[in-house]
Amino acid sequence: MAGTPYLVDRGVVLRETETKETDKILTLLTWEQGKIGVIARGARRKNCKFAAAAQPLAYAEWTLYQRKDWHYASDASTLDLFDGLRGGDLAALALGCYMAELTEAVCPENVPAPELVRHLLNGLYALSALHKPPALVKPAFELRLLCLTGYEPLADACALCGRADPVDPVLDPVQGVLRCRKCGGGGGRPLCRDSLAALRHIVYGDPRRLYSFRLGEEPLRRLAAAAEAFLYAQLERGFSTLDFYKKLYS
Repeated sequence: MAGTPYLVDRGVVLRETETKETDKILTLLTWEQGKIGVIARGARRKNCKFAAAAQPLAYAEWTLYQRKDWHYASDASTLDLFDGLRGGDLAALALGCYMAELTEAVCPENVPAPELVRHLLNGLYALSALHKPPALVKPAFELRLLCLTGYEPLADACALCGRADPVDPVLDPVQGVLRCRKCGGGGGRPLCRDSLAALRHIVYGDPRRLYSFRLGEEPLRRLAAAAEAFLYAQLERGFSTLDFYKKLYS
């Protein structure tokens, strides 16, 4: 298209919406443009040159041009399709879709957020290539994403007595603080020594080693319950992809 300025950016497909007979509207999370809407004309045709890149959770290098408020796809080259999520592990795929929906919910439009791109890619890689258990990836992804978007819980000590090693630790999901059970306040999600150590690893540790911890079944259950309660309290909304993921375990 003569005279049309093009831009090239790498991004993950967070969501697709089918429109007309052969087109899609994609929500991309890109390194330089942030979260953007892209019209991918012909993406549903079998012979479309970027059909593979225009599917949920695909990571690709996109060539785009802009008209008014919309970006349009000119071409795309796939970088990673995260095949490990598409090979029959329904739980991993469902969790990947939830991670994408959650990222879309917290990411503003047209604002570069490279830390969110990196976090999502690392989470998808942990599921697809490293085959980390979805039950471990989920709370780690949720908590770290909340930290990156300004909802970091205070987990270094009891918020009331200041004890660094709280007695019967509890995470208050509304206030986003740690406390001893005996310090009162009511409610909260009970943790244990191991689940608290994992929580601190997620919140304060090296993001490159985010999924490097291990937990037994009960500490992991406590961590997952605390992470989900904290997420619900801070974002005040549900997620359809999370509902589907949880049905797999019901």
